[in-house]
Amino acid sequence: MGGAPGVPTSKITLCGLMTALMAICSQIAIPLPLIPINLALIAVYLSGLLLGSRWGTVALLVYLLLGGVGAPVFAGFSGGLGRLVGPTGGYLVGYVAAAFLTGWLRERWGWGFGRLCLAMTMGLTVCYGFGTLWFVALTGKTLAAALGACVLPFLPGDAVKILVVGWLVNKLPSRMRSL
Repeated sequence: MGGAPGVPTSKITLCGLMTALMAICSQIAIPLPLIPINLALIAVYLSGLLLGSRWGTVALLVYLLLGGVGAPVFAGFSGGLGRLVGPTGGYLVGYVAAAFLTGWLRERWGWGFGRLCLAMTMGLTVCYGFGTLWFVALTGKTLAAALGACVLPFLPGDAVKILVVGWLVNKLPSRMRSL
């Protein structure tokens, strides 16, 4: 039996797996007062790179939907609309944009390590853009203060995540990179 009309069951299954990976990676965290350091961006990058712009976006939208209705999939086993529309909710929305852009760029640029890393860096930039502007709008903090609290401390870890995912994806057999 297939999936929805015109949608391969394999795509639906892979979206579900990436949504689950996103929920798991969100829990692997170092708690901090404002924004935890977690592995969620690894799942965001993998969703975009392996599923492409369309299906990677679907996987992240399902994650947001689950969290928005209260499933404890966000960092710290939290969920609910309050988390989604709160001061750090823009970073959650930014995950969707990051998965889309990372996948879209990979679809155009191919699988080279440097290109994948650049695609993920561009996706991260969009995620931070959404999140930081949202944070500034809701908290009234200055852009400099928001960057200092919500972006700059995370950049070294983000660089490591990008390099690891780029390496990992390039080690996958080509048939797995074209899911």
